[in-house]
Amino acid sequence: MKKKFISLILVFLLLFNPEFVHSELVINPASADIQAVETVKGDKYPDYSKMYLGEDKHEKFNRKMFNLNMKLNKLVAKPIHIIWSSVMPKFGIDRIRDAYNNIEYPKRLASCIIQRDGEGIKRETVRFLTNSTIGLGGLFDPADKIFKVKPTHENMEQALCKCKMNSGSYLVMPCLHSCTPRSLCGRALEAALDPAVYLASPVVSIVKFGLMLNRTSYIQPLAEMIETNYADPYDIHKKLFGIENYIRNSNYDRQELLLEEKQLVENGEMEKAEKLIENFGTNNGEKIMTTAEITGEASGLSDILPLAEALKADIILEDYKTQTPVIDSMKTALFENKEVNKSIWNDLSIWNRSFAKHIKTDSVVITQDKEPYRFKYILQKDKTAPLIIFYPSIGEGAGNHHSVVFAKMFYDAGFSVVMQGSHFHWEFVKSMPDGFAPGLPQKDSEYIRLVSSKILENLKEKHGCEPKEKTIIGTSFGAVASLFVAEKESKDNLLGVNKFVAVSPPIELKYALLQIDKNGEIFDGDYTKVKDKTALTASKILQIYDLKNEKNFKMEELPFSDEEAKIITNFIMRQKLSDIIYMIEKPSKNKESDLYKMINNISYQDYAEKYLGLNINTDCYFATLYVLSDYLKNNNNYKIFEAFDDYLLNKEQIMKLKTIAGENLTCINCGSHLGFLHRKEFIDEFKKAVY
Repeated sequence: MKKKFISLILVFLLLFNPEFVHSELVINPASADIQAVETVKGDKYPDYSKMYLGEDKHEKFNRKMFNLNMKLNKLVAKPIHIIWSSVMPKFGIDRIRDAYNNIEYPKRLASCIIQRDGEGIKRETVRFLTNSTIGLGGLFDPADKIFKVKPTHENMEQALCKCKMNSGSYLVMPCLHSCTPRSLCGRALEAALDPAVYLASPVVSIVKFGLMLNRTSYIQPLAEMIETNYADPYDIHKKLFGIENYIRNSNYDRQELLLEEKQLVENGEMEKAEKLIENFGTNNGEKIMTTAEITGEASGLSDILPLAEALKADIILEDYKTQTPVIDSMKTALFENKEVNKSIWNDLSIWNRSFAKHIKTDSVVITQDKEPYRFKYILQKDKTAPLIIFYPSIGEGAGNHHSVVFAKMFYDAGFSVVMQGSHFHWEFVKSMPDGFAPGLPQKDSEYIRLVSSKILENLKEKHGCEPKEKTIIGTSFGAVASLFVAEKESKDNLLGVNKFVAVSPPIELKYALLQIDKNGEIFDGDYTKVKDKTALTASKILQIYDLKNEKNFKMEELPFSDEEAKIITNFIMRQKLSDIIYMIEKPSKNKESDLYKMINNISYQDYAEKYLGLNINTDCYFATLYVLSDYLKNNNNYKIFEAFDDYLLNKEQIMKLKTIAGENLTCINCGSHLGFLHRKEFIDEFKKAVY
């Protein structure tokens, strides 16, 4: 479960790979830890670590152990896992995992008994008997696939929590990673329920080692993701552990309403399914608006609806399941390509030759005495093939999900591809001169161009890459960067780029910045509510992940309320800001707690004032696309895509940009901020702009 949760929340953080489930929720807030909430009151934004785990009383020790574990994993565990994953295909690894999970039936049963959970006892027993017989000793899961009896993730810590045992302080132990005194007690009880503990023989030891090796191999993509994508891996690991642990101990992972609704649809019982959808995404009866209800002020679209008439959208997304602008923007997660990672081998295997594994990593030195800047690329055999450079959304790294999916799309069409990370990303800051703080497009674009030029030089020198055409594609904040680079290229053609394509660039950064901050205002200091809402929302994400792996899975609506969507968006954007400030401040050892206290009281507006020297209340014209008016009016080598209901824009901004860019601005009738990427109508027009 941990792998699924963190990899999923990850994509939300990198921007989102979803999944869902529905069910009667067995909630017992009294059994969950509530003392941690008190520790975060007074902060402007929630400190998720403190909210779920309380004060990190042993931070100095924990950080040392965390770094030790990461080194041990890299030097010892990972090489062994690579060998194992290269010997055993992914199918075999998954079968061994399922068999091991089946063997763990006693600990789950004991947990359910202690919690007096009759439904859980019944479910676990039915699953064990079914999978042990029809499933060939648990190698397969017919209980789920055939009889729709979904697995639960019970453990003895949940039983101890039900017995009102406090969790104790957060700890990182050698080889165990995150835990608490309560979870350690739970593991000890689980060990007592393991029959193999009482059998001392070489054969049993070898089998147990093999099972442990197989199970722990699943953590490697997770460990690499945490280590390479976050400025402070310890902090993000602690947050995710805290949220996951709270979900389990509050039994929030048992919500299965979505599965029930999906089954009703498959059985043709549409009326019952629609009634279930009315309560989509709630834990208190709160109703999410249907598409028909999303009109006027209720959805924030009243001013946008007349705009479709005024501008006559160039792209109409037929039957787009409109929800609210923030929810629709999250549909960017639906932009994916399953062929990217397709392989019979595990990610670690040396035999895995999926598209993602063909993408290479290199680095260039931008500033002497600073870390080299990492980028990713995949080249055609023809060294003169046209080249695409991606500038991703705010806070995204070079290997972000969108860039990889775009790379697959264009590589298959004969393009070579370079993937840079966002300039509002900690790795970019780490490679820049001291004092650099990203956020001002005019200044940032100079450094971005410098990085792109060094990458092109690197590819030419090492691979003889001399593309006959070059295109820069940017999304969101990266789209703003692409247009500012385009304006500079029109005066000094340093990169030799022929085309620029900008998807959903915020037109006025001040407005976008304030909208991002506004998403965090829903908390209003009520952290008890935030704690439960965040956990429930994360649980939904987790459950969607399971459904996404099913054949013929398709989703056009997301089961979140607008409030839940804002919780997710705020979590993502706060993490990106946290990483940037962490890298700018470069905290000394043992001072991280003080730094995070400051970060939890800084908004994006505060960042602009503190690190960029801006007074957000004064004219920020130079941080708008209007400052590029001369270029936009007098050039035809660019294309901009904007959606009418993008929550980072308003109708006046779109209309003003239209008067400047003319036919080079393509308007989409809905889809909010990047929530239209997966739609064929957009992809067809997007390809035309590039080709």
